[in-house]
Amino acid sequence: MADKPLLEVDRLNIRFNTPTGIAHVVRDVSFTLGREKLAIVGESGSGKSQTARAILGLTTGHIAAERLAFDGHSLLDLTLAEWREIRGRRITMVMQDPKYSLNPVMRVGDQLMEAAARKIPKAQRRDRAMEMLEAVKIRDPERVFRAWPHELSGGMGQRAMIAMMLVTEPELLIADEPTSALDVTVRLQVLAILDDLVKTRDMGLIFISHDLNLVSTFCDRVLVMYAGRVMEELDAHRLNEAKHPYTKGLLACTPSLDHPVDVLPTLKRDPSWLSA
Repeated sequence: MADKPLLEVDRLNIRFNTPTGIAHVVRDVSFTLGREKLAIVGESGSGKSQTARAILGLTTGHIAAERLAFDGHSLLDLTLAEWREIRGRRITMVMQDPKYSLNPVMRVGDQLMEAAARKIPKAQRRDRAMEMLEAVKIRDPERVFRAWPHELSGGMGQRAMIAMMLVTEPELLIADEPTSALDVTVRLQVLAILDDLVKTRDMGLIFISHDLNLVSTFCDRVLVMYAGRVMEELDAHRLNEAKHPYTKGLLACTPSLDHPVDVLPTLKRDPSWLSA
């Protein structure tokens, strides 16, 4: 990691007002990110996506933090104009399912050029859009450029979404379960694209996932979350050496072809994890 972190998160808390009281969904989460691939893993409801949305200023909850900074500049209390300079330009996010992220009544190329309009001169937008479609290994970029979202497969739609998020050449890309709806072959292709982009464009990547086996081989570091808290942080290649019982429990619940069992164990939760 570089000496100067690209992203600094120190004691991030997110709360929502609900009819039954205050829901504290993210609790004192802290981490830094350089030009690397950081995975955030955990069960549904653990606070992964809310943490990512807070970084982009997109959560509807109340945010509090000791420090939340990108490239040395605080993200807390930015004006709308200041957010426009960062969100979609320097920090972008790929959502889980392209069916719900691409505008169904706009051609893919028009959406790419609309995204490029935030940073690229008008005369260069079409060329940049085509360049990004080629960068994500789309074989016939001209066809995809002219296509409507419903004409694309899941894998092709996800590639188009990645291209759209990269058209402004961001420094930080947040990918929220970007491969969960894809088959194995397409998933490997999308991961290879993300890996290549991080290396060649010197980006930082936050990769949100449920798949521990995947992140152990794809990412550099792993942040394990449970009930809004960080339980453990460790190098991805050392995930099998995890010390926290929650991480161990997640790993034990993962099927293994090398060590098959008749019945997978059930994850046992300890209330003390919430007060640690």
